[in-house]
Amino acid sequence: MTATQAFVIILVTAVCTLITRLVPFVLFGGKKEMPKAVNYLGTILPPAIMATLVVYCLKGADLFSATHGIPEFAATLLTALLHFWKRNVLLSIAAGTFCYMFLVQMV
Repeated sequence: MTATQAFVIILVTAVCTLITRLVPFVLFGGKKEMPKAVNYLGTILPPAIMATLVVYCLKGADLFSATHGIPEFAATLLTALLHFWKRNVLLSIAAGTFCYMFLVQMV
């Protein structure tokens, strides 16, 4: 890949990202009322996405291996508890990731 091709790819990616970030403000900005469907999706999608991610992360946990899935479940529990306690997504994800990596590497 040449430098020109890399630049064009980065430019197209940046423009597409900008457009997807800008469209909601153009469509729903100002004093316009949000459609009911958009409000519904805004309330139902975050928990659905989180549940899907938890299932995806735990699908590879082998209960019959030497660790019996303990690192996966311990990190998931830590992440959930920290999030309910501190309400800080970045902190809970970082702590859960650190806990999982520590348990997998050291235990």
